[in-house]
Order: sequence, then C-alpha cells, then structure tokens
Amino acid sequence: MNQHTRDTLRQEIEAMRAEGARRQDLSQHACKRLFFDLGIRPSVATVRELTQTGSASDIPKDIEAFWAGLRSALRVRIDAGAMPESLQQRAGELLAALYDEAQKLALSTLDDDKARLDAAVQAAQAQVRDANSRREAIEQAHQRAEARAEANAAQIAALEADLKVLRDQKSGAQSGLREVIARWEKENETLSERLRREQESSGRLRDRVDELQGELRHKTEHYAQQIKDAIKEAERRVHPMLVELDSLRGMAATHQAVSREASQKEFDFIQQLSAARTRADRLESQVRAQSDEIDALVLERDAQRVQSGASAEVGALIASLVTEGRLSATEIASLGTQVDAHVVAPAACPACETGEPELQRHEDEYELSCPNCERTSGEASSKIAAADGFIRSARVNAS
Repeated sequence: MNQHTRDTLRQEIEAMRAEGARRQDLSQHACKRLFFDLGIRPSVATVRELTQTGSASDIPKDIEAFWAGLRSALRVRIDAGAMPESLQQRAGELLAALYDEAQKLALSTLDDDKARLDAAVQAAQAQVRDANSRREAIEQAHQRAEARAEANAAQIAALEADLKVLRDQKSGAQSGLREVIARWEKENETLSERLRREQESSGRLRDRVDELQGELRHKTEHYAQQIKDAIKEAERRVHPMLVELDSLRGMAATHQAVSREASQKEFDFIQQLSAARTRADRLESQVRAQSDEIDALVLERDAQRVQSGASAEVGALIASLVTEGRLSATEIASLGTQVDAHVVAPAACPACETGEPELQRHEDEYELSCPNCERTSGEASSKIAAADGFIRSARVNAS
C-alpha cells in the first residue's frame, strides 16, 4: 500500500470520526477497504495505524467481527437461492475449502514475506556492521587528520615567526635602500650639474669644429676645382700639341729643320706639362695638409669629448640604463657622445642570440649591426644612440 492510498484511507476515517462514528464502525470500514478494494488481509497493526484508536484486545475483536459478518453475508447469499439442501451443503463445503486454501495461501505468502524480511534484516545488519567498520575507520582518519592539523598549526606558528623576522629584515633593508637612494639622488644632482657644464663646453667645441669643417669643405672644393681646371687646361693644350707632334715626327725624315722646330715644341710642351704637374702636386699637398689638420681637429674633439665626459662609474651606469631601455630618445640625444668611451658593443645579439654585433664608424656617424641576422641600428650620431637603436629594433622584432 502506497502513501497516497494510506493518506486517502486516513482522510475517510477522519471524516467518519468527525460525523460521530464509533470505533467498531471505523475498524469495519478500514477492514472493508483493505480487503475488498486493496486485496490486503486486515491485520491488527494496519487497522490500528489507520484508525488511530482501539486497544490491543479491541481491534482483534473488530477484525473477527468483520470476518464473521463476511461469512454470514456469503451464507445468506447462498441460502437465498432456490437450491437443494445437498447442493447448499456442497456449496458451503466448497466455500469452506476455498477459505482454507486462501488461508493456506495467505500463510505461505506470509512465510515468504517473513523469509524476505529476515533476509532483509540480515542484509541490514551486515550493512550496519560495515557502517560501523567504516565509522571506526573514519574516526581513525579523523584522529590522524587532527594530529596532522596540530602539526600544521605548529608549522604555521613557526612560519609566522620566520615571517616576522623576514619583515623586520625587510624594514631594515628598505631603510638602508632609502638612504642609498637619497645618496644617489644627491650624486645624480651633482653629476647632472657637471653634465650640464660639460654639455655647454661640448656645444662650444662642436660649434668651433663645425666652423672648421665648413671652412675645410670650402677650401677643399676650391682646390679641387683649381686642380680640375688645371687638368682640363693641360689636356686642352696637350691634345693639339700631340697631334702636331705626330705630324712633325712624320715629316722628320725629309725636313730636318721642321724636325728641330718640332723638338723645340715638344720640349716646350714637356715643360708646360711638368709645370702643370708641379702645380697639381702642390695643390694635392695643400689638400693633404688640410685633411691632416681636419683629422687632428677631429682627434682633438674626440679627446675633448672623452676628457669632458662623465666618470667611469657614471658612464657604466648610463650605459647599463641604455641597455635596459630605461632612457628615452630625448635623454640619449641630450647626452651626445659624452659617454661613448664607456659604451661597448653587446657580446651577443639580443634577437638571434648567436651573432656578435659590430660597431662601425662612418665619419661622424656610428652604426651597430649583427652580421648573422643583418639587424642594424641605423646611422646614429653617437655610440650610445647606436646601441639604443640596435636594442630597440631587436625588442620590436621579438615582440
């Protein structure tokens, strides 16, 4: 019997109790519904559960009254028919036999149910024993977990003590770092002032070098033009002389006088050519002297730049800042070539990691390139700018 049917029977019995029905009537109704509608043999426990009334002796009486009324009703139906007495007797025996068979079948079913219940009870007991075993195992695991938790708590306390010590050390290190930073800031201000003065001096020197270079270019162009003009003039004069010389040499066998005149002209031509070459050599020596003077000025400028640059520590610091990419292009341009003496080419290319970059100089411009991956910084006005451009190009390609 499911829960829904059980609730329906209880509602019917409650409705009858509200109408004033007696205990016997409630028990009879429960027995009828169980036997006729549900096919369940009424029992004391089932009827007591549905009616919620009656003692342990009253309910069996009500069930027996139900069976007696059922038997009497069957007997009345049989007696009401127009049957012979012998047939009525046989029908009663048949009903009695049917009742006995039904009772035997009910007892057999009850035994089977009891056997199943016993098996279910044994299985439940086995499950209880297994549950107890698992509970004991769980308790042991819980005890072990508590022990581990206590050990972890002790370890956490030790770690907290270590953390406190590390925090104290960190605060001390931070105070020392602040002092170092303050000292570096003062040194940086001093170096900045010195750098500003050196930049002004370098600016004046660069202006002087630019003036000398402009003058040198002007003189070089002037001397070169003079050399070109002299060569053109010599060629213009030599060409007709050579033509005339060939003609005169052809006529030398028959005209001795013409030959002497041709020899004189040839001598004059050679003297003119020698004079032109002497003038060209003199101009070339002047150009070479001017070039030597320019080289000396460039060397003097480089030496002045190195002497007016920062100290080795500051130069190394600035070079490392450039390598890390922490200086902007404007700051690098303001430095110029003051720290070029402390700048060295990287040992390995940061892009391909196999090539060895080479630093090349083209007049007043520098270029840093990798022969392996052919990556270059482009032409820059200083070594530090070339190194910065090479590192930035490698980072851009890597990203």
